[in-house]
Amino acid sequence: MKLYGFPPTRSIRVLWTLRELDVEFEFVNVDPTKGELRRPEFLAVNPAGKLPVLVDGDFILTESVAIVLYLAEKYPEKGLLPSGLRARAEVNRWLLFSATELEQPLWRIARHTSLYPPEKRLAAEIPIARQDFLDMAAVLEKHMDGRQFLVGDNVTVADFVAAYTLDMAAVLEKYMLLDKLPRLREFMERMYKRPNAPPRIAEAFASLRR
Repeated sequence: MKLYGFPPTRSIRVLWTLRELDVEFEFVNVDPTKGELRRPEFLAVNPAGKLPVLVDGDFILTESVAIVLYLAEKYPEKGLLPSGLRARAEVNRWLLFSATELEQPLWRIARHTSLYPPEKRLAAEIPIARQDFLDMAAVLEKHMDGRQFLVGDNVTVADFVAAYTLDMAAVLEKYMLLDKLPRLREFMERMYKRPNAPPRIAEAFASLRR
């Protein structure tokens, strides 16, 4: 298998899953800062020009949440996806919750503070997006009361995706997104202490500047 990615993008979610599965793969670095996402050879792999991309033989899959689910199902013996119907539905629930309710307001903040060119940034979007994140993060904070993992008593791919998404919030420390969410902060930090955890986002950024 090949994973096309670049630190500190959502490639980290897939990298984390592959490491936890302990399977062989090749990491292909694609640097967006050098225009490599628009190169014909990469667009032939993913016409959307985005990361990550997993290539498994003749099968090409994009979107980080879809990829981690595929990998968990490909290696069921590793236990990253529960076998019960309802437990699997809960994993899907929290994967989608992380990607829609938590990640999207974080991207809105990032876009309107640094990603968009200055003339496209809307300052009014930032407090709205911040509150959107806090409202939904409070739901997950309550859910984590007395829990080690999002679903059941064992780690699943939902935990990797949620931990990475919370780390996105930690990078935006200026907006104090996790300051009043002690369970989520503890969960995120504990997940990143796992032996196979990838670098955190800030660490990945720092490595690019060396």
